Amino acid sequence: MRRWILPAIPIVVLLALFVLFAGWSLKRDPDVKPAALVGRPVPETVLPMLQGSGTGAVLDLKTAGRGRPMLINVFASWCAPCKIEHPKLMALKAQGVTIVGVAYKDRPEDTRAFLTELGDPFAFVLVDADGQAGLDLGITGAPETFAVNAMGTVTAKHSGVLLDDADVARLVAAAQEVGPRNPR
Repeated sequence: MRRWILPAIPIVVLLALFVLFAGWSLKRDPDVKPAALVGRPVPETVLPMLQGSGTGAVLDLKTAGRGRPMLINVFASWCAPCKIEHPKLMALKAQGVTIVGVAYKDRPEDTRAFLTELGDPFAFVLVDADGQAGLDLGITGAPETFAVNAMGTVTAKHSGVLLDDADVARLVAAAQEVGPRNPR
């Protein structure tokens, strides 16, 4: 009988760890995403502009808002959820909300075709062909949207498809704020 006690100890420990992890996972809210950039300035990331890709025109993401509140939307033509949220972005543009698009790991010709097909909600589009801006922003994938106030501080972040009117209103309101909101 003693022969079985020693080998059983690692199995019991592993089972206990599994139960603890499963319990933690059940309590965790899957909608809460890390938003390390909230409360911090937009990273200084210089990217080529989509319209000026052939002429070498570039713009720093940090100064893209030019002292105005804005939303930064990371999207791609290959991203199916980006197509789903696109009508919300078009509606925001119609309301006068400034949105800067960051074409994440996308070819400029594909981005142009995407915007020609669905409409262009962006004040301008920056090309993040190698994904460096995505790394600087700390995104987990496309789409993601950041609210940035007039001082260039990220005040809120939304990971995933922007469909819920409450989420849209929260981001627009957060862009108008001076300080950061609690991230979602």
